[in-house]
Amino acid sequence: MLIPVIIGVSFLIYFIMDLAPGDVISQLAPDNATTEQIEMLRHQYGYDRSVFYRYMMYMAGLVKGDLGTSYLTGKPVWEMFIQRLPATLALSLGAIIVSMIISIPLGVFSAIHNGSLGDNAAMVVALLGLSMPNFWLGLLLIIAFSLQLGLFPSGGMDGIRSVILPAITIGTGYTAIMTRTTRSSMLDVIRQDYLRTARAKGVPEKVVIRKHALKNALIPIITVIGTQMAACIGGSVLTETVFAWPGVGRLIIDSVNQRDVPAVTGSIIMTTILISILLLVIDLLYAFVDPRIKAQYAKRGK
Repeated sequence: MLIPVIIGVSFLIYFIMDLAPGDVISQLAPDNATTEQIEMLRHQYGYDRSVFYRYMMYMAGLVKGDLGTSYLTGKPVWEMFIQRLPATLALSLGAIIVSMIISIPLGVFSAIHNGSLGDNAAMVVALLGLSMPNFWLGLLLIIAFSLQLGLFPSGGMDGIRSVILPAITIGTGYTAIMTRTTRSSMLDVIRQDYLRTARAKGVPEKVVIRKHALKNALIPIITVIGTQMAACIGGSVLTETVFAWPGVGRLIIDSVNQRDVPAVTGSIIMTTILISILLLVIDLLYAFVDPRIKAQYAKRGK
């Protein structure tokens, strides 16, 4: 299914970019360019032909493994994407770790104390993270921890310390969803008979929750972690902009503003492939968590 997805994504992006006002010729042409020079540039980059022709030419190169060349920098889009990818992956991983550290204990606590004041307070704390816009929270963190306290850099990528503030900014936004999922999944498991049996045998409550309940509640949690990781890879544009983070999201935004169609299309295609692979890995992880799913995979293989 990855092939039709790539075709659909590339088609939409290419034509949406064509509908946007202006084109890259205005960026490439010198200030005192004559009409003849502008027309030569339009012919050189195919803007004197239809968008369908340009799209088909781009796809012909993509079939050969060529993501295109940036109109403005002259660099291969693949090279530009790979240079920015480690920064985006580091930010995404940091955000997911922050979200897991906050939300999984909070969700387990809420499930154990279902209906209590602590349960309601935990849900309010989780919803606060969802309510705060990323750009607003990011600016507050910069003011408090960078400008006032000087504990962390205010922008750029320079070591682990520079990841902390943007990771917190993104991770708190995912906390509410993961907390509610953990709570719901734990509530379903806690009511099962085998947990009552474990308690009746004298198994300590902490072991019952950690080893038996949480382990069997992991499938929905893993699903949310995977989808949030995918969303972070493709949707951390605002945070990357606020913290001047040199990631793929910022590359795409800069390319859109400059109407650099190959850079935008190639970067989004690679992001789509990366997200598809990530979701496939999440599906495969189910088999390691739940032996029943592993047995189903084995049965289908036969």
